[in-house]
Amino acid sequence: MSSSPPSIAIVGGGPSGLTLGLLLHRHGIPSTIFELRQKPTDEELAKPSGMLDLHEESGLAAIRECELYDQFLQLTGECSEAQKVSDKDGNILYQDEGELSERPEISRHSLTRLLSSHLPPENIRYGYKLFSATSIATPNGAEVELDFGSNGKQQFDLVIGADGAWSQVRNMLSDIKPQYAGTQNIATTIRHISTKYPDLAELVGRGSFSALGFRHGVMSQRGPQDSARVHIFLTTSDEHLSNSAGLAGCSASTAKEILLHNDEFLGRFGPDIKKLVAVACDEETNDNPGAALDIRPLYTLPIGVSWEHKSNVTLIGDAAHLMCPWAGEGVNLAMWDSLLLAHAIIKAYYAAKDENFSFQSVLDPLTKDFEDEMFVRTKEKAEETYTNGQMMFGEDGATALRNFFLAVYGQIQGEGG
Repeated sequence: MSSSPPSIAIVGGGPSGLTLGLLLHRHGIPSTIFELRQKPTDEELAKPSGMLDLHEESGLAAIRECELYDQFLQLTGECSEAQKVSDKDGNILYQDEGELSERPEISRHSLTRLLSSHLPPENIRYGYKLFSATSIATPNGAEVELDFGSNGKQQFDLVIGADGAWSQVRNMLSDIKPQYAGTQNIATTIRHISTKYPDLAELVGRGSFSALGFRHGVMSQRGPQDSARVHIFLTTSDEHLSNSAGLAGCSASTAKEILLHNDEFLGRFGPDIKKLVAVACDEETNDNPGAALDIRPLYTLPIGVSWEHKSNVTLIGDAAHLMCPWAGEGVNLAMWDSLLLAHAIIKAYYAAKDENFSFQSVLDPLTKDFEDEMFVRTKEKAEETYTNGQMMFGEDGATALRNFFLAVYGQIQGEGG
């Protein structure tokens, strides 16, 4: 390897980008993470956010290799692993206390803070919007040029696209774009739910709660500040529902009238679930006065997405295999990608350093092997995610989800797990 180390860019500072950057840093391999958003403040990271359950073979394996497992466990008390499933009227069909689960929950903000706090500040550049990524020829071989607009252009030996659903880096490898998944997601938050609304706290429980019916769902997870993060999932073929239903630009408290009184949405749900939604919408507006309803269509990449391998560039996380959240696999697959790709880069780095090989010549076949394995691994999870979505958002999703939990946990107990 030449006297200078290879230049490595990670585009995107979400869980996958931060995990990869930290794993490389642990081995003394320099990289730079470019993140679109501005650096979050401590106050922003303390706010309630979505909860993520990390799985043993993937997310937790990456956390352990980052040597952060003990610190991670200290951040997992805000949402238990308990599950509750109700029908559209709030009748509980299934519940457990998480005694059979081994998937601890951490808030997205806490995971971001945990990973980023162990990286040198100069390793993360905030406020960098990537406009394009192109391959260029140089005297030393091919490189990738990243165009950050007003922040200039930079060239790298290796670029990893961890830049999410609408990845610019993906354009170097494929012309595949995300497809509308047929679901709209409305996000709201109730802070201090136990003291302000003890009846709702009792309804949703200490962990995850799902009320399903008529192909829609109201789902909650407990989180920081004694909060409940309440998501309303609406199944619809209308990708632009917010405009056609008159929800665009209105506040959450205003939107509740449309959501709760229209039979196409939650009009046929029972009073307990309607109260949960009404309170969540009002609390969201009280906490964020003047803010518009947070409604977003969900997108997915085709099941089995792949691309022809290309030197100097690859993808991880949602950039590589975007899918809906119905199996809880998104962040886990992303961190698994980071772990396996880090192994390849580390192996190539030390082979080039110790045995005088070209870094790129060693890395190239390792990266191809990583991609081939990823295609197989993520296709299986994408199929599972799709199947779960069909189950949960059928006409009687509550009964289907109850039967799913009974079958899965019954099998675990039968195996002595």
